Amino acid sequence: MDGGWSLDPLQLAPPLLLAVGYAVRTHDLSLRGRPVARPRQVAFYGGVVVLILAVCSPVDTVGETRLFWVHMTQHLMLGDLAPLLIVIGLTGPVLRPVLAARPVQRLRFLAHPLVALPLWAVNLYLWHLPALYEAALRHDAVHALEHALFFGTGALMWAAVIEPLPGPAWFGNGLKAVYVLVVRTLQAVLANVFIWSGHAFYGYYAAGEQRSGVSPGSDQTIGGAIMFIEGAIVTLVVFAWLFLRWTREAEVAQLLVDRGHDPAQSARAARYGRSALARRAR
Repeated sequence: MDGGWSLDPLQLAPPLLLAVGYAVRTHDLSLRGRPVARPRQVAFYGGVVVLILAVCSPVDTVGETRLFWVHMTQHLMLGDLAPLLIVIGLTGPVLRPVLAARPVQRLRFLAHPLVALPLWAVNLYLWHLPALYEAALRHDAVHALEHALFFGTGALMWAAVIEPLPGPAWFGNGLKAVYVLVVRTLQAVLANVFIWSGHAFYGYYAAGEQRSGVSPGSDQTIGGAIMFIEGAIVTLVVFAWLFLRWTREAEVAQLLVDRGHDPAQSARAARYGRSALARRAR
């Protein structure tokens, strides 16, 4: 694979500003006696690293490599892995200064599961239509918009599952598992289209495939396989996390009920684990 590291300040600035803002906010919360858990911080900074790798490492070689599977890897990093890790690192207290902005308040509905999932799905499929996909490859501004929307819709989709802010009461762990399964089914359908189509969808990659000795069908098949395997691995990890969360919530809720607390309040305290009621059960 041709290409190398590209330390473009315009591409480095957004993830670095994100990391600095997070560091300042978590430090402030720590001074107030409300520290963010270390695993959450590790996840957040891991997500920032994934973002930097996606835009500065050899996977960001649009002009040199011109291979579909390389760009598929980049898009999965930007639209799935980085958003998941960053959302894991967020909490209500961390987000409070951002949520105070009126425009953000008006957009909070986008994180509702019945809104976030369709947005994510429509964005995923639209950008893989040949006209839009190749426009992004040929025009820097469109490419930047594509990346921003991959990250944004990915973050909203995962926020509905991870719940850095309280979600709908009806959207429990069982429905979250169904939600994740729907997400991965939609992704798997697209991945299988790339794997089994038998012909290349994007003429942009023809020169890079010839130079690399990779046939158009093989390049696209590899990209689809990467998408399918990444989705399967992430799904298994999230399912395991949801199961552990379900067992913990059930245990804490039952303990609170046994101590005489209201069952509904106990379930909410066990689910979010931030109230004094939940802390007394630990």
